[in-house]
Amino acid sequence: MRVNCARGALPDPLTANGEPLPFEQPYWSGDRPADVIPWPDEEEEPYALPFHPLELGEDALRALCGFILEGLPEPGDVDAYGIRLHGFRVRDPKGPDPAEKEAELRGVAEAMGPPRFYSMGPNGSLVERDIP
Repeated sequence: MRVNCARGALPDPLTANGEPLPFEQPYWSGDRPADVIPWPDEEEEPYALPFHPLELGEDALRALCGFILEGLPEPGDVDAYGIRLHGFRVRDPKGPDPAEKEAELRGVAEAMGPPRFYSMGPNGSLVERDIP
């Protein structure tokens, strides 16, 4: 197997080998600049990349997999949360019986009592509330 293109999307070190894919071109050409906001009273240092790597990552997900995890989906995007996956439970065959473990967890939950709810008081301390 031969890798035709490789990218390092971390600010340091910057690597870009091979021809960019079509969805990458606006990033590497500077058309999608990183919107970096400096901390107050600090000078803005130049950002190491001409774009924000997370934005490139989302466009890579859309172009290569057909969905995104953040941002607004486009009409052609796949609903990633609508895809059913098989799940498997792995347990130690020499470990405790699952029914015993479940009974232990129920006992711990019952011993905890009802949940308590708090809100922030006017002086910044936690104040217990009666109603969630």
